Amino acid sequence: MHVKKGDKVKVISGKDKGKTGVILSAFPKKDRVLVEGVNIVKKHMKPNQANPQGGIVSQEAAIHVSNVMLIDPKTGEPTRVGYKVEDGKKVRVAKKSGEIIK
Repeated sequence: MHVKKGDKVKVISGKDKGKTGVILSAFPKKDRVLVEGVNIVKKHMKPNQANPQGGIVSQEAAIHVSNVMLIDPKTGEPTRVGYKVEDGKKVRVAKKSGEIIK
């Protein structure tokens, strides 16, 4: 997967196209990611210990990883991700600027 938890991404397709956010969690086996503030859905919750009131709660739902693009740390624009070996370690590289992604 070209993105991981903590990366800043831009949504490139779907109902939230154009929005940016940070990846809260990634699900590599399902090829999906949870992005902060993107793909908000309403969920009906029964009252429980954590939420004694219950009711309708808004929360993020996972979107497919192909619908997000990493934001280049140097230019702030969406970019594709490349890989190269540096000091014996495989690192991610932004294709637009050539900057190493932390």
